[in-house]
Amino acid sequence: MDQERALDPWRPSNTAKNQEASASDQAASDADQDASRADQAASDLDRDLSEQDQVAADRDQRASEHDQAASDREFFEHPGLEAQVVHDASLAERTAATWQRTEAGRVRALAAEERTHQAQARDSAADRRDHDSAKIERKMASRGSSLRSALAHSAAVRGQAAEDRARAAEDRVEAAADREYAALEREAALAELRRAHRDELTGAYLRGAGEEALQAEVDRARRAKAPLVLAFVDVDGLREVNNREGHAAGDALLRKVVFAIRSKIRSYEPIVRFGGDEFVCAVTGIDVKQVEERFREIQGALAEAGGAAVSVGFAVLGDEDLLDDVVDRADAALLEVRSARAEAK
Repeated sequence: MDQERALDPWRPSNTAKNQEASASDQAASDADQDASRADQAASDLDRDLSEQDQVAADRDQRASEHDQAASDREFFEHPGLEAQVVHDASLAERTAATWQRTEAGRVRALAAEERTHQAQARDSAADRRDHDSAKIERKMASRGSSLRSALAHSAAVRGQAAEDRARAAEDRVEAAADREYAALEREAALAELRRAHRDELTGAYLRGAGEEALQAEVDRARRAKAPLVLAFVDVDGLREVNNREGHAAGDALLRKVVFAIRSKIRSYEPIVRFGGDEFVCAVTGIDVKQVEERFREIQGALAEAGGAAVSVGFAVLGDEDLLDDVVDRADAALLEVRSARAEAK
């Protein structure tokens, strides 16, 4: 019997030693499972940080839109009258946009740094798991062939962990490429949107987007408890100019009119092309008499520049008015101006 036990150390007389070895093996297996869970938690956190990076990229895009809006307004600003005021306003907007981009970049940098840290933590956890598995293997190898299946399982676990790390790295590269492609798509879409919302000939808003811009001015005036006046402008004699001198001359006339209006109002106050020869613009912060005086100056400047003329109707925003109400009143006032002019002839 002693000889048999010497040949086979795993016989029942060694039960206590077997139990001790099994308990040690179980502890190592539990440690390996804990390391696997830590690896999964790190992977989940890495995904969350990628989503934060996307949010930061969206903030950066919005900052770029603000900066582009400031540049658009500056493009249509006449370099003469009120240049200093408009310049200061545009500069303030660009400064705010730059700050937004800087802040978004800082957030992205922090997120990238944290993501790298978590990826390193995940790799470290996987390394610890590999180390624990190797210890289990060494222990089990010393106990003979009866534990070969456990060895195979441990090797499979380590192999799966390596595959998971490689797949996570590929996912991060793919996510970065997706974000870059999405940013390019957004930039192209925004450029197309800006083109779709602007009249290529005059730079004024087209009617759909222009009505939204007018509504924004109405809302802003109400928040600030400031007066708002809508001017409904008709370009006199556009058809005759087209018939007499060609459409190129008519196009030049329209551009001249919008340029003259823009020189007398602030850069952010919208000018909307409502029809072929009709424009609506909003002026805030001054009363209707002052707005009328500005348009008399516009009419005088157009006359001096080559005989162009416009007729204008005005309407003041009331407490209960909708945008359509004010536009309709300004249009009716324009009709009265035309009728009075026809009677005078």
